[in-house]
Amino acid sequence: MRFLLILLLAGAAWAQSAVYVITHIDLMPAGTENGVAALKSFAAETLREPGCTRFEILQQDGRPNHLTLVGIWKDQKAFDLHDSSAYTKTFREKMQPLIGSPWDERLHQLIKP
Repeated sequence: MRFLLILLLAGAAWAQSAVYVITHIDLMPAGTENGVAALKSFAAETLREPGCTRFEILQQDGRPNHLTLVGIWKDQKAFDLHDSSAYTKTFREKMQPLIGSPWDERLHQLIKP
């Protein structure tokens, strides 16, 4: 029982320090196929990072060039390491000619009831 309590408390502490990153990407319609392929490769590489808990690509129904990335990072340091990595910078440079509006990335923290 004590072990379970320790696990629950550790999980609660982790959830409080976790960083949730929501990124909206609007691709130009002609860039959708290449953009989605690049996003899939980026997601696969991102998921290999030890500080990444989850990384999802959402495609808007009826508007396939409108995408939302949802990433959950162990903490701010883990996200900062990801954000400054060479492959993240290369990915963003590769995506730049494909996007139709500025990159919209917002960091969030979970509020528990």
